[in-house]
Parts: sequence; C-alpha cells; structure tokens
Amino acid sequence: MPLSDQQLLALVGELTDPNTGKPFAEARAIRNACVGDGVADISIELGYPARSQHAPIAARIEAFALMQEGIRSAKVNVTSKVVAHAVQGNVKLLPGVKNIIAVASGKGGVGKSTTAVNLALALAQEGARVGLLDADIYGPSQPQMLGLAGQQPESEDGKTMKPLNAHGIQANSIGFLIDPEQPMVWRGPMATQALRQLLTETRWDDLDYLVIDMPPGTGDIQLTLAQTVPVTGAVIVTTPQDIALLDARKGLKMFDKVGIPILGIVENMSIHICSNCGHAEHIFGTGGGEKMCADYDVPFLGSLPLDIHIREQADSGAPTVVSAPDSAVADAYRGIARKVAIAIAEKQRDLRHKFPTIVVQNT
Repeated sequence: MPLSDQQLLALVGELTDPNTGKPFAEARAIRNACVGDGVADISIELGYPARSQHAPIAARIEAFALMQEGIRSAKVNVTSKVVAHAVQGNVKLLPGVKNIIAVASGKGGVGKSTTAVNLALALAQEGARVGLLDADIYGPSQPQMLGLAGQQPESEDGKTMKPLNAHGIQANSIGFLIDPEQPMVWRGPMATQALRQLLTETRWDDLDYLVIDMPPGTGDIQLTLAQTVPVTGAVIVTTPQDIALLDARKGLKMFDKVGIPILGIVENMSIHICSNCGHAEHIFGTGGGEKMCADYDVPFLGSLPLDIHIREQADSGAPTVVSAPDSAVADAYRGIARKVAIAIAEKQRDLRHKFPTIVVQNT
C-alpha cells in the first residue's frame, strides 16, 4: 500500500538535521511532504543560513524517500529563512536588522577582529544578508581587512549614512570617517556616542545578521553598548593562554549581567603548524577554551589555527573566507558561522513587529 501524505510527513519528521542533531519535526522545518503517483514532493526550510548544506541534506532525504514502498521518484527542496529573535530587556530593535551578533574579547591581541570579519563573510557565503560594524573606536581595523581603506560612506539626506559594500557584506566603521593616522583621544562618553551614531544612523539594508566587532575589554564603553544595543547573542574570542582566558571570563560575565546570551566561545591560535617541517605545536597552551565552556556551560564553537596565511589575507583586504574559500581554515570559519546561526535560530523569536503599537490619546 502506498504511503499517505501524513505517513510521509511523519517519516521525514523523524530524520535528523545533521547540523543540529535534532529531528526536522522538532525544528518545525518541514514545509511540505506529499506523495502522488509514486512521486514524493518534500520541502524543508532551515531556520539558519546553510547554502553549502542544502544539497547534501536534500540528497539524504531523497535517498530515504526512495527507500519507502511505492515511491519511485522524489523531489526535495531545501531552503533557509532567518527571522528576528529576542534581545535583552526592553531594548529597542534596530530598523533593517533582524539579529545582532556581538563578537567580543576580554583583551586585545587574540584575533577578535579577524574572527569577526571572517564570521560575517562566512554567514554571507552561507546565504545570509550580513552587515559588519567596526565598533573598535580606538583601533578600527575592518577598513583595512575589507579592502575599503580610504573610502567614505555616502549620505543622501545629510542625516544618515549608506554602508559600504565589500565581498557581499555591508560595512561601516569609524575608520571610514577619520584620518587613519589620527589618534582617537576621546573619553568614554564621546566614544560611546560615536558608536551609537554609527549604529543608528547607518541605513542597514534588510540584514539577517549584523556582526559587531566590539572594542576589547570590559570597560564603560563595552558595558554601555551591551546595555543599549539590541544584541541577540555574543561570541567570545580567546586564545588557550591562561592570561587570555582570565580576561575572556570577565567578558562573558559582563554579557551575562546585562542579560545577553553567550552563543559560544571561539578558541583562536589554538595550534601552530610549521610551514617548513609540518611540526604542530600548541604555542599558547591547549584545551583552555573547551574548559571555559565546560565551566560556564556554554557551547564551544570551534578552534582556529595560528596561521600566517590568515594574517596575510586579512592584511591584503581579502580575508580567508573569500580569498581561500576551499581551504580547511575557511571551512572552519563556515562551521563556526553555522553553529552561531543555529544557536540564534533556537532562541525565542521576537514577535514585537507582529503587534501594532497602541497609543492612548485624549479625545
């Protein structure tokens, strides 16, 4: 007896998403599952960008469908759709932006900016609309990393700025607005106000994710941003070194105090492989990032090597994900990006845009 639509729906629902490890039914990812004249028609909609995974997932589901009695062919369509998710407290949402990801570190020099730009580019490669805000007022590096040094954003109305575009993502930075050799001798309130203006006066165009490259540390600027910017979640970047981990823990606790969930921890510079002899060495120690994740019960997103090519590619204005997309390092960045997006997809959705604002007036 051939399968009914309900039977096919139940069977496909039991299959697990290889990226989340959860059944498609639990994620409510099945948009269609019907069968007629021996032909199965199945549509899956993932809640996170995963363009590189669509074909393998479709092939797996198709093979499964063809194993069922009475099905001689199967048409499987896999897509992704990103929606807005809840942010901390009652912070006002940002127009044109569904989700904001803060990339932070407790101290400088751990590769936070390089991780942030490659994370943004990896999300874009997986099919998302992505923006990158360089919030490091005192040391903006994204103009150089994106190959946009010397350029300035345009303003059509004299009040707002159009973000610049590079490698398929939208970007803005204080580095676009100042002389690159001019030191930013601003006190905390001035720097904070400048960042608020960059964030709110940039005309972000329908972004699934805005990645914010946060200033290093846990001072007044970082705390004010964490309290006023509608952040969906934070990614902490550290090295395995004990000193870096001490500061990374402070960054994690800062976000926890203001109600921003930690999406996970990235361990950068985890291993160095000699380009001459191939010897592998843990220069900054080993296992620190994973231990920190275990201590605070947060996800370990992945580790990245200390690799000269990562530095060279970022310095040249074409980070690893775009200059060497088929490399193992680029694949690691994409894997981290998918984990970040999945962590967001599993959060509570933000439904405020579905309800009208009610205003009570005296008449």
